[in-house]
Amino acid sequence: MQRRAIDPWTWQDAFDFSHAIEVVGAHALVFCAGQVSVDDEGRPLHAGNMRAQFERALDNLERVLAQAGLALADLTRLNYYVTDVPAFLAAVPEVGPRLRRAGCKPASTLLGVQRLAMPELMIELEATAARGPVQGPDGA
Repeated sequence: MQRRAIDPWTWQDAFDFSHAIEVVGAHALVFCAGQVSVDDEGRPLHAGNMRAQFERALDNLERVLAQAGLALADLTRLNYYVTDVPAFLAAVPEVGPRLRRAGCKPASTLLGVQRLAMPELMIELEATAARGPVQGPDGA
């Protein structure tokens, strides 16, 4: 599988996203439902704390991806739905390095919304990931 970032400009690099990701030869595409800051029983966590909700939503996204044999580095699209854009932008410098360390620089959109499914939620992550053919230990 080949992935290619399509970025006609460079300004997006400061925000760690790509304008488009081309995927050729993908074996599988995984479309993830919106992931939010909830516990294993679906109860909201970290009311009023955007950074903590962002981290937990990423934890939950990683868990979903892992079930599909994928990781954050396999994301081709990551959309952010937030109820408080300034709070999200303040959290990005603290949470963003986690995405960089994972090699995650997908095509992204940030949307400010009035509210999410549960009133305590401040952020929801919607993602698409691509996986190439599974290779054996010898690379074949």
